[in-house]
Amino acid sequence: MDGRTEPAGSESEAVIRRRASPDDTARPPLVRELLLVVGLFLVYKSGRLLANGHTGEAFRNAQRVWDGERALRLPDEGTVQSVLLHGDGLAQLANSYYALVHFPATAAFLVWLYLRRPAHYVWARRVLAAVTGAALLVHLVFPLAPPRLLDGSGLVDTGQVYGPTVYSATPATDSLANQFAAMPSLHFGWALMVAVGLIAAARSPWRWLWLLHPLVTLLVIVGTANHYWLDAVGAAALLGLALAAIHLPHRTATTAGRTPELVRADEPVLVGAGR
Repeated sequence: MDGRTEPAGSESEAVIRRRASPDDTARPPLVRELLLVVGLFLVYKSGRLLANGHTGEAFRNAQRVWDGERALRLPDEGTVQSVLLHGDGLAQLANSYYALVHFPATAAFLVWLYLRRPAHYVWARRVLAAVTGAALLVHLVFPLAPPRLLDGSGLVDTGQVYGPTVYSATPATDSLANQFAAMPSLHFGWALMVAVGLIAAARSPWRWLWLLHPLVTLLVIVGTANHYWLDAVGAAALLGLALAAIHLPHRTATTAGRTPELVRADEPVLVGAGR
């Protein structure tokens, strides 16, 4: 029998290795999250439709935004659109990106975070919910017709001319989408959050390329005349406020995406985003 004893305090001086459990950042229950995300989507759609119908006010606000951009010497949206109008293919590609990428890209982003980075998922879901809720309030108090509907803008409604489009040709009677909810642009706000979230959660040195998604989205929403430059500025401002208020989870063995492994006792183990 070995009668040796460890000297006092040796435990604090020695390197203690233990296994970091994946449960340190518990993944929220799947059914609850599905119901929550579906509920948020329904609120988003319902809120946009509630803001519909303010036709006169929406066009007055559109003229104010257009004039304000010219006073600020922002580039004319037509500069971007002129590139798309060099050929039907570019316009159709931009319209398809606008119509088909917005929701699937955001959904894929949330699914990936849920499966691979649970703490980042909770953080991202909260940020997206905050941005969307704030945007819906702006839609209610500041209805805004998009530049493609503004007389005198000289812009083409590329969706109606080249297709595909998600909007009716008669905005005032469109029962599926609110065409007077241009400010802020959730297309841009969500795309920017997808890029920010993936850069924060991923470890690849190539992760910064995700910034191409909001950049392409910005060119698409402006080039198709669905949004003004200021719509993107407004969305970025809302996202900045949400990110300042809802903190990113601290990096840990599990939130950094490492497979559970032996770690040093003096390494940070977990400070999750909570549920």
